[in-house]
Amino acid sequence: MINPLTRMDYPDPDVIRVGDTYYMISTTMHFMPGGVILRSYDLAHWEHLTYVYDQLEDNPAHNLDDGKGIYGRGMWAPCIRYAHNRFYVCFSANDTRKTYLFEAEEITGPWRKRHIEGFYHDPSLLFDGDRAFIVYGHKEIWLTELEPDLSGPKPGGLHRLVVSDAGNTILGYEGSHIYKINGKYYLFLIHSLPERWRRVQACFVSDSLEGEFTGGDVLNDDRGYLDQGVAQGGIVDTPEGDWYAVLFQDSGAVGRIPILVPIRFENGFPVFGIDGKIPEEFPVKSTRPGHQYTPLYASDDFNYLPDAGGKVRLKPVWQWNHNPKDHLWSVTEKPGTFRIYTDKTVMDLCQANNILTQRMAFPGCSGTVTIDASGIKEGDYAGICALQGCYQMIAITKNSGQYFAVVMGKPVDNPGLGQPVVYAKKWLESPQATFRLTAEFLNMKDEVRFFIKEDGWLNMGGALKVRFRLDHFTGCRFGLFMFSTKEAGGYADFSNFLYEIE
Repeated sequence: MINPLTRMDYPDPDVIRVGDTYYMISTTMHFMPGGVILRSYDLAHWEHLTYVYDQLEDNPAHNLDDGKGIYGRGMWAPCIRYAHNRFYVCFSANDTRKTYLFEAEEITGPWRKRHIEGFYHDPSLLFDGDRAFIVYGHKEIWLTELEPDLSGPKPGGLHRLVVSDAGNTILGYEGSHIYKINGKYYLFLIHSLPERWRRVQACFVSDSLEGEFTGGDVLNDDRGYLDQGVAQGGIVDTPEGDWYAVLFQDSGAVGRIPILVPIRFENGFPVFGIDGKIPEEFPVKSTRPGHQYTPLYASDDFNYLPDAGGKVRLKPVWQWNHNPKDHLWSVTEKPGTFRIYTDKTVMDLCQANNILTQRMAFPGCSGTVTIDASGIKEGDYAGICALQGCYQMIAITKNSGQYFAVVMGKPVDNPGLGQPVVYAKKWLESPQATFRLTAEFLNMKDEVRFFIKEDGWLNMGGALKVRFRLDHFTGCRFGLFMFSTKEAGGYADFSNFLYEIE
């Protein structure tokens, strides 16, 4: 089976090929470092390569300060291109209302950050000879010629409405991807069926950028998976001249997962799949047969050494929830442990700094971690969570000098509830415990369970629901966390994180 590709939340994919190597970039929103780029040699198997930036902005919202945050915002729908012997990554951020442009001579960086004047929703760059364009929009899709240095719109340059889906009250055209192929211009878009929610891929073609773009829907298929359509993403050719699309499919709480779709061209127009369906099996060819791919998830014993510059780089599978506060975490202070301190009090997990996250995997996975909470203060919580807006968690807490294991979270039917619901609580003999979190996502079961290790594994709290919602707009993740509700300054140590996948 080829699909789903990563079995994890890599939404809004864009993909290019440079030589024998394919590169995929995906939306990372509020997780840092951001702008994840994956690498493949056959389009079916992918591994982590690099991030475009360590942090996008340094402000209270990106730092989770003053009760602010960028959940559901931040970096959206990036475009990646290679032109003029240079890599480009372009995207907009809904919280700053800016369009960001990163450039690098090498895919691994260093990446230089600047801006394109204006705000362009779901932008796509097109390099056409010595001219450059940006295509963007929601419902109305616009094309604007840019200055040669991409700093902003070119005065007197081409600026026009390309296509419109203004009458679609569910989801109009967006997710632009534009290409020039064999002298024709191809614009790929996503929208919903107008009569009911279902993602559909569309394509419009023109002989010139000034001419009429004609076309329509090119893929309306759910792979037999719960009426969840497959759409939005980039297309790419192989060295042999075959074409594929990398799109995504909503998969419930686990997130939006990339799907590979073969394409052929008939009379200059793309045909997706076979008879309108994405085939279950189809050939892919590797440019480097025998390459061993590094998994997109990892266990961690938290044994790290600083680099020559004194900086510690965690395994690239880890991302922070918002910007980390580096003075409040360490993996060298007590070797073999990830230590978190707090410097503020909060009443909700989602305002906790330095939540260390990994994507969860379809169809199911588990994460196990040992916690030493000897350093926590009254009202602190240190544990492992299933991170979404309707999060669920298990933690060690301290109450009247005694330690407890507690399972709590936000119910999916009332995520706006001020205080999380406590589902289970258990007195602990000591401030050390080993917790396990399991997740089941097949057929959108979207259940997590929490266990504490005693003689065996004791379930606490039963089965709890998680749900993909627009408040966070990301797939469910493991999160290692520590936060204070009464007095800041405590700390907790995490060790032996074990990631297991079905």
